[in-house]
Amino acid sequence: MFDRLGDLASERAELERALADPGVHADPEQARALAKRYAELTPIVNAFREWQQAGEDEATALELAPEDQAFAAEAAELAARRAELEDRLRTLLVPKDPNDERDTILEVKAGEGGEESALFAADLLRMYLRYAERHGWKTEVIDSTPTGLGGIKDATVAVKTGRGGTGAWSRLKYEGGVHRVQRVPVTESQGRIHTSAAGVLVLPEADPVDVQINDNDIKVDVFRSSGPGGQSVNTTDSAVRITHLPSGIVVSCQNEKSQLQNKEQALRVLRARLLAQAEADADAKAAAERKAQVRTVDRSERIRTYNFPENRISDHRVGYKAYNLDQVIDGELDAVIDALAAADLAAKLAERERSEPAAR
Repeated sequence: MFDRLGDLASERAELERALADPGVHADPEQARALAKRYAELTPIVNAFREWQQAGEDEATALELAPEDQAFAAEAAELAARRAELEDRLRTLLVPKDPNDERDTILEVKAGEGGEESALFAADLLRMYLRYAERHGWKTEVIDSTPTGLGGIKDATVAVKTGRGGTGAWSRLKYEGGVHRVQRVPVTESQGRIHTSAAGVLVLPEADPVDVQINDNDIKVDVFRSSGPGGQSVNTTDSAVRITHLPSGIVVSCQNEKSQLQNKEQALRVLRARLLAQAEADADAKAAAERKAQVRTVDRSERIRTYNFPENRISDHRVGYKAYNLDQVIDGELDAVIDALAAADLAAKLAERERSEPAAR
């Protein structure tokens, strides 16, 4: 595993020299790319240097141990430190998701269960909005279709990280799938517990330069925006539906007041879906056998259950269970997502171990 660390240290030194050259900063895109790579390599190289130094100090302590037992104790401490650093380096060397720093498009859709499902979808939407608020992320509701009792048929939200924060995608990517709820609906007169579901789709937001859409590849339809009960929101045909002809993807938006604004928002969602589709196709070709990892793309799988009578949250992918549903539904999702991220990392580490030669 450590064979390439020397090469990474050399690469970081070259990047440091390049970033010190004023000429490099004449090209802002190149300078950003070099700075990003430098930032990625810095914790790896620092840990590598510390690991090397601990090894040298351990060797010295072992040489002096026969003369003084204090050095033997020091050597043991240094060996333990080296082992810790090796574990840290294994984690740092796991390839990162290239989308982790991206903003996110999140869609929530009511599923089985009628009005109760729509109410649950609204609860999920509020949960994610509050979670974003806790992290200091900005949210923008791109489109939503409310129901008469305060639920939502579907909603699309953009989540923006802002400068210096953890990328929204790095956390929210684990939320995609079918979410199931067990509770007594407000529409239930007999007090019986019902089970219904809502779907969540999470996409990394694509920049226009990442996904270019040809005008000849899309069909744009306009229609009148409508609200709960079919009541007209606007008196003009401002809502927009875009069909991407090559892929068959359909996106609609009606939240904005003008047709042009709705078209721009719909294109924004379409770019995210096309990027996700392209990456899913590439992943399927390159890693069809990687079934043991935490699955974040299989949208048909019921990933989580929210049991209100028992105040229990259960994530079925990693066996996570806790009895603080009231806090989770209020946006305290970090413990759940931490468990998923840890399982994802463990799977990647195991795959790396399998792919490396037995002898290091």
